[in-house]
Amino acid sequence: MEGDIQMVPKAGESDKYVPAPEEPPRSRFDLIPARYIMAMLSSIGIAIIYGLKVNLSVAIVAMVNHTALAQMNRDHHGEHSNDSDHGASAECGSGDNSTDEGMADGPFAWSEPTQGLVLASYFWGYLISQFPGGRVAELFSAKWVMWGAVVVNVVFTLLTPLASYLSYIAVLAVRVIEGIGGGVTLPALHVMIARWTPPQERSRISAIVYAGTALGTVLSITLAGLLAGQINWEAVFYVMGGLSCIWCVLWIIFVYDGPDVHPRISEAEKTYILTSLGSSSTDNEGHHKSAPVPWRAVLTSPPFYAIMVAHTLGNFGWYMLLIELPTYMNQVLKFKIQENSGLSALPFLCMWIFSIIASNRLDWASSNKYITVTMARKMATLTASVIPGICLVAVSLVGCDRVLAVVFMTISVMCIGAMFSGYLANHIDIAPNYAGTLMAMTNTVATIPGFVVPVFVGQLTHGNQTVGQWQIIFCTTAALFGIEAIFYTIFGSGQEQPWNKVHQEKGTEEENTKM
Repeated sequence: MEGDIQMVPKAGESDKYVPAPEEPPRSRFDLIPARYIMAMLSSIGIAIIYGLKVNLSVAIVAMVNHTALAQMNRDHHGEHSNDSDHGASAECGSGDNSTDEGMADGPFAWSEPTQGLVLASYFWGYLISQFPGGRVAELFSAKWVMWGAVVVNVVFTLLTPLASYLSYIAVLAVRVIEGIGGGVTLPALHVMIARWTPPQERSRISAIVYAGTALGTVLSITLAGLLAGQINWEAVFYVMGGLSCIWCVLWIIFVYDGPDVHPRISEAEKTYILTSLGSSSTDNEGHHKSAPVPWRAVLTSPPFYAIMVAHTLGNFGWYMLLIELPTYMNQVLKFKIQENSGLSALPFLCMWIFSIIASNRLDWASSNKYITVTMARKMATLTASVIPGICLVAVSLVGCDRVLAVVFMTISVMCIGAMFSGYLANHIDIAPNYAGTLMAMTNTVATIPGFVVPVFVGQLTHGNQTVGQWQIIFCTTAALFGIEAIFYTIFGSGQEQPWNKVHQEKGTEEENTKM
């Protein structure tokens, strides 16, 4: 029957977690619960997606012929303009840090606006695949949607060097296709989390999964810098794409769409998860139960719009740091590419560690009823917006002080990690039956900053990589963080919304009528 969908967690019926059944003790043959294997492999999968997304941000520093680009800027602006530009671009000093000894310019004379287009093109594809990916994951198989996304990214990462030599237009096409694959990952993983995670573990497992974005960024920036500096820029794509193939095999073997279809999960863990969630996520034939999305209720829901606004404005700051940090470190602070990669990765390493610790403490506090779910989500979102905003203003004020700039950027990125147990986990709180669809909707809108940021930065810094231009960028980002904090604090909620159960209740009424 259409209305016979999975029961919603009892935890969602109020703003506090209802005590769930205690997890039974594990035997020595079941040392790692299946839900945590799912979470760890999901985290590695999203790390691969983010790693293959961000590697171009580092590799492009080695791909571009900066000497030819500087000559083009001189020819375009004229000698007088060149002198003033040179003084401005050297505002932070250059000395021995301005070039990378032993590393020649790359083969491509791509201007800053062209580089912005190349970096933004991933998000064009990312934008269009969100909603289809979310619905397919809900109705059919989140496992295979996620697997297909990684495979697409791996294949086209391996094709990136060939496309680069053909034309930057070919690179745009390759990155758009990668973006189409990457766009389905967050909706698919939201569906996986909703089907596998007891409510009292939701912040913790969500953070484990989504902290892979930080882990992938750390590994990608570090590895890409080493490969580009020690070998060449092509190795960035060949090595990282090749290593990612291992995950594709492990995912097929160890991950399933739900505990009720996993052939090797212990009966104790299966019972614990399904009892906590209320019911099976599939019907008797193993197909996922589905229900029409209550569009009117969703589109008139203030908590939904709170998530969307927070997600969109938070992503502006996240993508600005994720995509543009290596460029700022290299062009303004004058770090060599290998120093650049290590220092650019440091903030994301701190982010990964911080997000795991913060989520664990929030789960503990809400499970013990010290705070409500709503309070937990708002505390995390405020941490992910207010502190980074303050730090970005500080970065713009310290100018050429490289130590303080790195310290403030590290704190900024680290605190953004609280978003994983803030608004990013909130879709499952307000409507677990439609978690994939809601994530697809908010992430579609939140993808817009992904292609706005590189173009915005490219236009502001075109032939003018100065501290003053970056101050505009950082202060704009800080202002958007402030708007995010205010809007989410007013309208955000951790309560399950009534429209999540509409079709379930309708199905129950029909069943009672037949009886």
